[in-house]
Amino acid sequence: MVIQSENVYLGSSFQPAQIEIEEKRIIAIHEYNTKEVDIDYGNKRIVPGFYDIHTHGYLGYDATTGEKEGLITWKEALPKEGVCGFCPTTITASSSQLTRAFRHIAEIMHDNEAGAEILGIHMEGPYISKEYKGAHNDQFIKKGTIEEFESFQQAAQGMIRIVTIAPEEDNQFELIKYLVKNGVCVSLGHSAATYEIAKKAIRNGASCFTHTYNAMRAFHHREAGMVGAALNIENAYAEIIGDGIHTSFEALSIFYKLKKDYAIMVSDALSCKGYPIGTSFLFMGQEAIIYPDGSAHLQIKEKPLAGSTLKMNEGLYNIVEKARVPFSIALASITNNPCKYLGIDQDRGSLEQGKNADIVILDEDYSIIQTYCCGKKQL
Repeated sequence: MVIQSENVYLGSSFQPAQIEIEEKRIIAIHEYNTKEVDIDYGNKRIVPGFYDIHTHGYLGYDATTGEKEGLITWKEALPKEGVCGFCPTTITASSSQLTRAFRHIAEIMHDNEAGAEILGIHMEGPYISKEYKGAHNDQFIKKGTIEEFESFQQAAQGMIRIVTIAPEEDNQFELIKYLVKNGVCVSLGHSAATYEIAKKAIRNGASCFTHTYNAMRAFHHREAGMVGAALNIENAYAEIIGDGIHTSFEALSIFYKLKKDYAIMVSDALSCKGYPIGTSFLFMGQEAIIYPDGSAHLQIKEKPLAGSTLKMNEGLYNIVEKARVPFSIALASITNNPCKYLGIDQDRGSLEQGKNADIVILDEDYSIIQTYCCGKKQL
């Protein structure tokens, strides 16, 4: 199959070109109008597929509690927002509940190819700080042990790819060092760590910060905190939620100016994603409601922010059009950067010969015209 457009994103700019796809891969990039085309997208933008490495659920399915059928529905829905790959993200829960969730996700990874691809599991908690727990249930927050993680990884058939951890709760960074040695990416978050502790954790193998600005020690001019570490430590990736609610557009602009090639935009979307405004739902046993701005808040005294309902194409729009981030930097944060972080950029993240045919046709208003996951049309 050959598709073409006057605006194909190659390298770091748009240019007229054709993409030839065979089975799951891009087998060639041709000059515009070189070969007979199957689909001509005119002047519509053709860009790499998107990847969301921190997302919790969709239409009532929660990665921590849901059944396999809900995960299949979620996988099949994600290409509507341009997502070709994602990391179902669990949150703090009992060991038995997490074990069950890991088993279900692993089974779907091997048995179902429909929709977006599961790239691995992101385990957010329970090895976090109670002080910065956010919407996590502190009943199950604990210090991590290598023995328990090994049991989780066995249930997940080795597919836990990211663990969010509070480094100040990890004695001598023992768990961090074990995770990194065994090919698991460590992200620092939900943490009271100082700048120095965060820097030491990075030196010991941690490589990312979870939803920067949120649920971490704030920046202060006398103690830069974890926010300062996320923004200032070179060669460390950092997530950011692109909804303009968890983080203001001004703060988003600062983040992207400082992180550039190490910025990773995520949705941090909850199971209420896909439901209408005002919907009440249960989030780990606690009532939450979707607010008019699309954010989800727990219905306890403080009404804390629990997560988002963000779609990734909407996040791209926010970053470019509202935070005024250059398109090339914003796009990289949902394509090439998350793939580099996970170590899968040899197969994904850009439109190049030999890579997976994960492709998005993007309209001027950032709506999705078509998504190809491994060369298969999804819409």
